[in-house]
Amino acid sequence: MSTAAATADGGAGAAKPGAVQSVPADSDVHCAASDCEKQLQPSHAASRAGDAPVYSVFTRSEKWALTTITIMAGLHSPFPANIYLPAIPSMATIFQKSIGEMNLTVTTYLVFQGCAPMFWGPLSDRYGRRPIFLSCLSVLVGACIGLALCPTNAFWLLLLLRCMQAAGCASTVALSAGVIGDIATPEERGGFYGISNIGPMIAPAMAPAIGGVLSQNLGWRSVFWFLVISGSLCILLIALFYPETARNIAGNGSPSVSLVYRAFIPIIGRGRLGTAPALSKAIRIPYTNPFTIFLCPDVCVMLLSAGIIYATWYTVTATISSSFKEIYDLSEAEIGLWYIPVGSGMAVSSVITGKIQDWDYRRVKARTPPGTPLPKELARLRFTPIYVCGFMAAICSWGFCLEYKAPKAVLGVVRIRNGLRP
Repeated sequence: MSTAAATADGGAGAAKPGAVQSVPADSDVHCAASDCEKQLQPSHAASRAGDAPVYSVFTRSEKWALTTITIMAGLHSPFPANIYLPAIPSMATIFQKSIGEMNLTVTTYLVFQGCAPMFWGPLSDRYGRRPIFLSCLSVLVGACIGLALCPTNAFWLLLLLRCMQAAGCASTVALSAGVIGDIATPEERGGFYGISNIGPMIAPAMAPAIGGVLSQNLGWRSVFWFLVISGSLCILLIALFYPETARNIAGNGSPSVSLVYRAFIPIIGRGRLGTAPALSKAIRIPYTNPFTIFLCPDVCVMLLSAGIIYATWYTVTATISSSFKEIYDLSEAEIGLWYIPVGSGMAVSSVITGKIQDWDYRRVKARTPPGTPLPKELARLRFTPIYVCGFMAAICSWGFCLEYKAPKAVLGVVRIRNGLRP
């Protein structure tokens, strides 16, 4: 895990004024390892003219514009995984494989989806968000071209290209989280992060519906050609409009940066970007071994709990196409539509949860006596047990509904509740 893969609290802090880094500003990681004991405090809080530099030179509307770009980029992490699901039954027939064997293409994708951010994240901390965004999406587009041209007698190639596909696109969510940390203060970060997360949240609804229609009418290869087009458009969007935000390179946005970090059409931050001298190369963050994060017990606990929830959720999601085909005899397009309820639930949950986190953060901060460390675990995780219990109840309900062939209306309601995951 890297600093770019931080949660809504992950942002940019600095040890002293003028030395900005892309390390989470308000994260308290208590660990025996020396690297985990370093606590960095933000030095660029908003201030009046003449005081210390503002945290970010971007206006609120420009922050929302950057957040919109992260939505589009983050959409491409779960989108390739989910657009493919309705086509699994037909592809199993075409490739002459069982459903279980075809599900290996989902499993390998998820493995690389989990591992890739540990490689791309540290690179984005050192070399910036913009070049890594473009690199990740370029790998995605290249892999999708290969998948669209994959021969049906080369199942091994299908698996390999799915791994490459995941390796390219999986880190866009982590990079998007890094962008939010770069531009937003801790007090407003939850709201921005919640909106930024809409892309990854609605993808499980949009992607299967689109994939089902494409697969049924144009064949399974059209699914990957669609991804080539959407990925290329996202590359164009970032290249044209997204300026570098990594704080160890661009600071609060005012330091001048090299050409590779500038948007081709610099309408975001116009007149305020590059008005100060460039940051010293001495503060560039070195590439570190991402696996050292596993030395932190509290991080391991968070990863394990989130991993269990994600694995449970994806087990249900990946088996919808085969289950609905067998139990309800639905077409590929109809199966794709059944992913919409869960995506709707996830999108609503993302926005509401972000607002709740911001509200609870401000409430806990206001109640904390001056000079006392802010209990961030309480401010961010207090409602987590409620979310987890609701998620567990929804998963159990889903299993019973399929077992007893419940009416589709009931399944739709339960599926929406499945989307309200922690």
